[in-house]
Amino acid sequence: MDAYQEQFDALVDATRRAILLRLLDGPMAVGELANAFPISRPAISQHLRVLKDAHLVTDEAAGQRRLYRVNAEGFDRVREYLERFPAGDRPETSEAKNERWWKAW
Repeated sequence: MDAYQEQFDALVDATRRAILLRLLDGPMAVGELANAFPISRPAISQHLRVLKDAHLVTDEAAGQRRLYRVNAEGFDRVREYLERFPAGDRPETSEAKNERWWKAW
């Protein structure tokens, strides 16, 4: 499996992307997240499990509940992958093409 496939598979789902946006406000428990969505708490837990398996969120015990937060390292992987491609309408220099080619090796 491609090293980035898990992250991209997790990001395909709109609910998981919305959960990640909520977590940008800071760590949250499943119950807090579930209150913001029209789906059940177990469904939120399943989405969080997928995000955690993809290294896009982390969790930690806080008393009797678990707090979830965005995992910057998981997004570094995604960013690293996307940075191989030219941005916007800027033409890629031959030096950048060569560097990208060697990194892909």
